[in-house]
Amino acid sequence: MYTFLLAVLVLDGIFLSVVILLQSGKGGGLAAVGGGAAMTEGILGGRQATTMLTRATWISGTIFLFLALVLSIMSSRATQPQSVIQVEAPSPAPVSVVPGLGEEPSEGTETGNNQDSGN
Repeated sequence: MYTFLLAVLVLDGIFLSVVILLQSGKGGGLAAVGGGAAMTEGILGGRQATTMLTRATWISGTIFLFLALVLSIMSSRATQPQSVIQVEAPSPAPVSVVPGLGEEPSEGTETGNNQDSGN
């Protein structure tokens, strides 16, 4: 669920960026690029396009902020801190075993001094 909402947030952010860039500002914006005056008088020009782009910006911005809030709450609940009192004590470290200590001597091996009886 978290991954899906995160993907929707990213796509909404991209859509929001495009809608904002399409709006014409003081300099004409990207709505005027590509068609000159004919383009601004056509589909994207005039009062109707401004209303449509403004409405799309508000809706997309609202969705973006809502998803960001929901994802923030989901993220903080997943890593909720625990109380120091409720945490179990760590288990004691294992005792290291010294080789040869506590083992039964097998046949053919001597315990005690390791002397060479050959030379």
